[in-house]
Amino acid sequence: MKIKWIIYVLLLLLCLGCGYHFSQGGENIDAGISKVFIGEFSNSTSEANVENYIRNAFFSRFKKGNRFTPVAGKDQADAVLTGRIRSIATSHLAYSSRDMAKEDCVLMILEVVFKRTDNGGVIWINKGLSEREAFKVEIDTGMTAKNKGNAIRKLSVDMADKAYRNILSGF
Repeated sequence: MKIKWIIYVLLLLLCLGCGYHFSQGGENIDAGISKVFIGEFSNSTSEANVENYIRNAFFSRFKKGNRFTPVAGKDQADAVLTGRIRSIATSHLAYSSRDMAKEDCVLMILEVVFKRTDNGGVIWINKGLSEREAFKVEIDTGMTAKNKGNAIRKLSVDMADKAYRNILSGF
């Protein structure tokens, strides 16, 4: 009977002592970095105003999070987030029975850089952050353009969320 208890206790200790645990978000970033300036995103595409959607989405995401405080200028910041919209491509996703496009997909690729302001050191960088979003193709081309614009705005928010999570987790 004592041997069974010893085996149970040893197994319990073995399971508890495996060392697996979840790390707290953001612990890989210096605690002194709290104020962030969301800088410009250059636009290497022919899609107008996308840089504004992206910058606003990043500003909103950093404001919504509880780890960083967005500030109005670089001189007030501990770190700066900038980037470049590398590409935006649209492709057909679904067709009707008459081989007409019914649904398209927009793919956006960003380069995002998060740097310290004191020494210019890179905290986090992703040169190929990408996401896709589907949108409906309408007979009215104006509606299709509106649907694409809405898809790009949603992509902007989704990509800001993805980048924020990756920054905090160290990916």
